[in-house]
Amino acid sequence: MSSMTSGERRAVVTLASLFSLRMIGLFMIMPVFALYGRELTGATPLLIGLAIGVYGLAQAFLQIPLGLLADRMDRKKLILAGLVLFAVGGAVAAMSDHIYGVIVGRAIQGAGAISGVVMALLADLTREEQRTKAMASIGASIGLSFGLAFVLGPWLTGMFGLHGLFWSTVLLGIAGMAVCQWLVPRPLHHVAHTPASYGQQLRESLRHAELLRLNAGIFTLHAVMTACFTILPLLLLNNGGLEASRHGWVYLPVLFGSFFAIVPAIIMAERKRRMRGVFLTAIGILAVGLSLLAGFHDSLWALVGGMLVFFIGFNLLEALLPSLVSKLCPAGGKGTAMGIYSSSQFFGAFVGGVLGGFLQTQYGVAVLFAVLAAMVLLWWGLAVRMPPPPFLTSVMLRLEAASEPVLTGLAAQLQAIAGVKEVVVLPVDTVAYLRVDPEEFVPESLSGLPVTISS
Repeated sequence: MSSMTSGERRAVVTLASLFSLRMIGLFMIMPVFALYGRELTGATPLLIGLAIGVYGLAQAFLQIPLGLLADRMDRKKLILAGLVLFAVGGAVAAMSDHIYGVIVGRAIQGAGAISGVVMALLADLTREEQRTKAMASIGASIGLSFGLAFVLGPWLTGMFGLHGLFWSTVLLGIAGMAVCQWLVPRPLHHVAHTPASYGQQLRESLRHAELLRLNAGIFTLHAVMTACFTILPLLLLNNGGLEASRHGWVYLPVLFGSFFAIVPAIIMAERKRRMRGVFLTAIGILAVGLSLLAGFHDSLWALVGGMLVFFIGFNLLEALLPSLVSKLCPAGGKGTAMGIYSSSQFFGAFVGGVLGGFLQTQYGVAVLFAVLAAMVLLWWGLAVRMPPPPFLTSVMLRLEAASEPVLTGLAAQLQAIAGVKEVVVLPVDTVAYLRVDPEEFVPESLSGLPVTISS
């Protein structure tokens, strides 16, 4: 497998950094809110779960509209607008003493629904055979965000309270804006077979059977993750005997240990083209982790063991799912497909927050984890029918011209070649990426154009 180009590495690093800054702000609430949220006026276990999950509800409603816009508008501008909303929502939550004020602030933060846009931009800026590696890097940044957030969250809340915690999310949102504006690359021209209307564009993705399976999967994955964290902090405190300020020192090694464990699986999925088998195995590992937590949660080491198995499955699926979406989505519809995918993800987070609060209150911890394990097994039953993803490949071209009018015309010429599914031109690097069907595309079709195939 070829290595990433310098342009691809820059795209991955900057977008992963942007993702991390935003996700740290999101995740810092998770290890502390079940504990400190009880101090807010009007707080109940159900409303605490709602405050954790309402971010996902707002995301669920807005990811699809932003995904549709992302296929027709400047993706960087959409990302900046989303980060502004994230910072504003953090300020609203920081100034609130009532649980409903925090819920409103979290909902505004969720209105900055840019995850699908970021993933679509990353897919633009990386070749097909580097896609899983790039998505895994984003997954790693999310995991790193988990670890840092679960150390910083308890520390910041202990030092400055919930108000200080939410003000820190404002600062992280501003830092994300700076990264997006000055460091993230911008493709000059993106040519693809975009449908004539927004409605047709949306219907193509909603009717795509394999995308529906993946959307159901990311819904389930984030529902069970969010539901877990409505109770795990309390279990570590009460059953594990670990004070809240030290929870991060459990989450950090668990998350990093899980990342080391999934590297061979990612390599096997991409290089050996065993994506389907690795994907199904990861779902199985997730179910095992939840089953362990259902049966063994009365001590610190039992909790750590169950969490480690859970996060091996979770982080592997976080890498594989968006890569599969980008490979299977209709040409010209990455933004829309990623928007629906992200909408499903955050709707799952909302449902998981409410479901976790309800189940632990009505039925207890064992039933909560058992229900989550059953949800994952149902997902496995749906996913087992998935055929192997189609094999497309990428061709990187060196461009002899650099002026915008010439490159715009060249991109249209490249798109018209048989077997070319998508074209992305990067003028700063003087390269273009073609996503092609190797059974239809022939390199000789590039003759006469001011391009050279890069090895």
